[in-house]
Amino acid sequence: MPTVSVRLPDEEKDELEAVADLLEEDWSTIIRKSLRDGLHDLRVRHAVERYQSGEVAVNEAARLANVTVAEWLEISREKNLTVQFRREDLEREVEAAHEL
Repeated sequence: MPTVSVRLPDEEKDELEAVADLLEEDWSTIIRKSLRDGLHDLRVRHAVERYQSGEVAVNEAARLANVTVAEWLEISREKNLTVQFRREDLEREVEAAHEL
């Protein structure tokens, strides 16, 4: 596993310490969890923006967010997004269903 160094403002270091104490975890574990969760949130936020603007449809938004289509539909519901299916997406889903 590679090692990464980062400079933190005092406030963020203090918050890191507070969360590590709260969760009774070491700093490295808290940083890894925070990074993983933060990266997921950034991917979802980017996908939501692209989806809302109409740039991408359901399948592409799910890919951008790195989630399944079912998970994306749940995210869409939670964020009150209008579900946007393109004709090609629906045709692809119908073909996939026929292959089952």
